[in-house]
Amino acid sequence: MTTRAPKSPTVGTLRDRLVKLAQIATTPLVPSDYLDLVAPLRSGTALRGRITAIHPETRDAVTLVIRPGRDWQPHEPGQYARLGIDVDGVRQWRTYSLTSKTDRVDGCIAITVKAIPGGTVSNHLVRRARVGTIVHLDGAAGDFTLGAHVPAKVLFVTAGSGITPVMGMLRNNAEHLDDVVVVHSAPTAADMVFGSELRKLAQQGRIRLIERHTETSGRLGVTELEELVHDLADRETWACGPAGLLDTLEQHWAQRGLTDQLHTERFRIEPIVAGDGGTVTFTRSGTTAEAAGSESLLDAGEGSGVLMPSGCRMGVCFGCVVPLKEGAVRDLRSGDITEASEGVLIQTCVSAAAGSCNIDV
Repeated sequence: MTTRAPKSPTVGTLRDRLVKLAQIATTPLVPSDYLDLVAPLRSGTALRGRITAIHPETRDAVTLVIRPGRDWQPHEPGQYARLGIDVDGVRQWRTYSLTSKTDRVDGCIAITVKAIPGGTVSNHLVRRARVGTIVHLDGAAGDFTLGAHVPAKVLFVTAGSGITPVMGMLRNNAEHLDDVVVVHSAPTAADMVFGSELRKLAQQGRIRLIERHTETSGRLGVTELEELVHDLADRETWACGPAGLLDTLEQHWAQRGLTDQLHTERFRIEPIVAGDGGTVTFTRSGTTAEAAGSESLLDAGEGSGVLMPSGCRMGVCFGCVVPLKEGAVRDLRSGDITEASEGVLIQTCVSAAAGSCNIDV
């Protein structure tokens, strides 16, 4: 009688057992948590990036050079990306235009941030960010681009940080643009983000640059714009800046029947009036509930029978993060108001309704 030796475990089986043992030994952390510490930019994990350089642009603006994780996909000039960073223990997400060339040898990307009064994230990135800081990223998005067919005549109208997506286009397409006019407004010449680079492009004859310094000349009006750019009607136009400027341009272009020639990008929505508590609509479940201003959206949803994602229930683990589709919410810890805009995520366990709102649950 022949006795067969038992089969040896496969390499995969041994690996699985080792992983399970490691998970038990490291509870409540798992091996992937330690990998995040030593290799946060690896493939197959949440997309992150590491700040590799910080370049001052003006007294209140910097360019952050970021090495993205291996899963980053190339972007089109003019697009933006959402960036998440922990500020005082709370993860905040904001959207910034990509200003770098798409074919950088080092594979890095860049965003340019201007600190705004009261801006939690912008002030943190401008004043407190350091080389080596790990940030969270979403893939590039947006259709504020030149597109596949570059027009013969181009007009860029920008103000403040509205120059950032346009600089992304210029850096990547300047050699393909034959007739470009850039009209940019800033408080002073020193406050003009990318001022020296734009002036150099103008000196080289690659663009025609019109600077508007609003502290001395006031805001640019459409009538004056037409006087400065006589062939405005013949130009495909891209505009980015404050809502007032874009509203004026859209109205004027519509009156002249040129709507199809104007492309706009808005960084911020119009302010809304935020109340205390309100009607909460849970989109996916089709449920509506009345929530008090002191009640978390997580509690309001669960009290109405909605299956809510959750975790620590105290704003630490981010297991309850969902998109805010409409309206505004109030942070129960700080009182800060977050308004809905494209891509905004909120923590339901520490957020309350600030008027009627709609969340994607």
